[in-house]
Amino acid sequence: MSHPFIRLMDRVYHACIWVAGLSILAMSLIIPWGVFSRYVLGTGSHWPEPISIMLMVVFTFIGAAASYRAGGHIAVAMLTERLPASLQSVCAKLVDLLMGGISVFVAWYGMDLVLATMEQTVAELPSMPVGYTYLALPVGSAITLLFVIERVVFGSQHTRPIVRFDEHHEEPAEGGA
Repeated sequence: MSHPFIRLMDRVYHACIWVAGLSILAMSLIIPWGVFSRYVLGTGSHWPEPISIMLMVVFTFIGAAASYRAGGHIAVAMLTERLPASLQSVCAKLVDLLMGGISVFVAWYGMDLVLATMEQTVAELPSMPVGYTYLALPVGSAITLLFVIERVVFGSQHTRPIVRFDEHHEEPAEGGA
């Protein structure tokens, strides 16, 4: 039986995957439209570039949170793999502490950035505040912090079937046959 926090993080993880995936999908449709409208229609839409940039920021920060939980981030383990097991454990805890600290920092100052730029507007989209373009920073960092807390309290989740990107197995039903 899994803990309610882990089940909640499973839902958050899936939401991150969907948001990141839909961001890439939207970008892959918007960018060609911008090229088509500029070079074929000769009119050049002004909105594809800022929207694509915003979607890239969403993909980066929300996708990074999901990648952290899935154990998909780049890690240089050459040094730590050669250390004794006790020092490897200390290094793992240090990494968790640093990830938590960085997540808090980016969430805090990212929110400051969002609030500081809400009165400005995107030139190509005058009805859209600039702060919206930065909103993925504090949101993605807060989600990463939740995943860090999950990792510290419950251990890494990257080997569970629900998190594995290369396997599509259903988790066994709870309490069940």
